[in-house]
Amino acid sequence: MKSQSSFNRCLQLLSALVLTLPGSIAFAQDQPLLIAAARVFDGYTLRSDAAVLISDGKVARIDSREAFNDSDAPRLELGDATLLPGFIELHAHLSYQHVPADTVLRHGITTVRDVGGPLHQPYGGDGSLRLMTSGPILTAPAGYPIPNLGETDIAMPVADEQQARQAVRKLVAGGAVVIKVALEPGGEAGAPWSGGHTHAHSQDPRSKAHDKPHSWPMLAPAVLAAIVDEAHLVGRRVAAHLAEPKGAQLALDAGVDEWAHAPCDSLPDAQLQRAVAQQVRIVGTIDTLSKCPGVNSNVRRLAELGAEFLYGAEIAHPDIPWGIDGQELLYLQHLAGMTPLDVMRTATSKAGQYLNTPLLGSLLPGAPADLIAVKGDPTQKLKLLEYPDLVMSGGKLIINYFEN
Repeated sequence: MKSQSSFNRCLQLLSALVLTLPGSIAFAQDQPLLIAAARVFDGYTLRSDAAVLISDGKVARIDSREAFNDSDAPRLELGDATLLPGFIELHAHLSYQHVPADTVLRHGITTVRDVGGPLHQPYGGDGSLRLMTSGPILTAPAGYPIPNLGETDIAMPVADEQQARQAVRKLVAGGAVVIKVALEPGGEAGAPWSGGHTHAHSQDPRSKAHDKPHSWPMLAPAVLAAIVDEAHLVGRRVAAHLAEPKGAQLALDAGVDEWAHAPCDSLPDAQLQRAVAQQVRIVGTIDTLSKCPGVNSNVRRLAELGAEFLYGAEIAHPDIPWGIDGQELLYLQHLAGMTPLDVMRTATSKAGQYLNTPLLGSLLPGAPADLIAVKGDPTQKLKLLEYPDLVMSGGKLIINYFEN
């Protein structure tokens, strides 16, 4: 009995040693794991000197560090660090632009909603990036993004109400978690899709620069209304790419649920008020639109009116990190007047709830064990989140740069 006890203790010590090796991903994946840190953000509140017990790929328990004193689970002590849920990116184009999913995961994004690209069923989250899609963007014939990128994988033109409803059903059957529409006439100064730089990476042969104002066709009101109605009938929200007053008015009149960007051009106050009254969610993408003349004033006014913002940086756009975008977080903090914790909620618990997966983006019992950790306190410096020192997906360590 004594020798068996000593052997078990040696195994526990060996597991703990392996867990603290910089960059290590090797540990007994079928064993529970206890991770303790000076700060734990559970997606809702910040706890001091807390710990999270991981078991079977999920969060089994979160409590004070002392509450686990009698636990015999291998323990990973992070010290002066902050443990929090992995971030959820709600606006990306990974599949279409061939952005490496493992790179995004290693930089703190554990779930991506790909909005505009190849359609597939949701997958991942078990040691790989969790990826959900909208599939191609529904647009008018010859409408955006067809002039920039063509139709293949990125756009699906619909000409009438029947085609619109058929397209929605086809996308949902193929795995779409949201339906995306384009309401884009083009020509907005500073917009990535309108000139100077393009919606795609500049080296992509499918992309074409546009230096003059456009007049791209947009979905007719009746066609857009059919898309929204059909999507709601099958339990999906509709997100709209829009950037100026015409597109915003179409979206508001049709009852679109989400603006996929903070609008680029200044919108009339009446439209902003109506968006908030209709509980439209705003996915920021402020960083990639930072050259737009109206984005700052739109974000400030929407925040004053009580709009709900969600995190999305548009991974795959030029100059946007393939991971957590610290600058996007700072824009939300300073333009929308959010506290750092509020900003972090937009990319964790609020995003999970919006995806109709309430425990996703949290560290509450039963949540997927998707988590990250950074040395120091990101509530004092949000940019720390760009380079996590630990990433876990579905209970599997992806990176670990902590040392005892």
